[in-house]
Amino acid sequence: MVWTRSLTFALVACGILGAAPAKMSVQVKQGQLRATPSFLGKVIQTAAYGVQVDVLQTQGDWMEVKAGAGQGWMHKSALTTKKLAMASGTGTAKAGVSSGELALAGKGFDAGVEAEYRKQNAKADFAAVDRLERREVAASERQAFARKGSLKTEGGAK
Repeated sequence: MVWTRSLTFALVACGILGAAPAKMSVQVKQGQLRATPSFLGKVIQTAAYGVQVDVLQTQGDWMEVKAGAGQGWMHKSALTTKKLAMASGTGTAKAGVSSGELALAGKGFDAGVEAEYRKQNAKADFAAVDRLERREVAASERQAFARKGSLKTEGGAK
């Protein structure tokens, strides 16, 4: 069985056998599909937490994905191979985690890490972080910033 899997993987990697696109799930509150494999690339579509996408190709830390009718590049940190638990109800489908847990994950915390941090830093104030997270920067502003600073984007365009 292991030998068969290894052989199949090797044949797919060499392009001898075709492979169905890999399925992954969006593990962030709102995954951004970009026109180019770069954080400075234009956001062309978003995909909500738990949405499954087909990975078409990879380029470094970026994956070209198909999500619904759209196609674009997502950073690998926004995706997981796990099929995220979604529960159906009488209304819309709900995530298997609370909104508070989802917000903490977006900040890089889980409930246990934040509780410990709050205990050790009783005067910590997340208000500035919350304001920063709500700030949206237009693609044109990001591109102008990159040009002004002579930054080369990961996608290769300057």
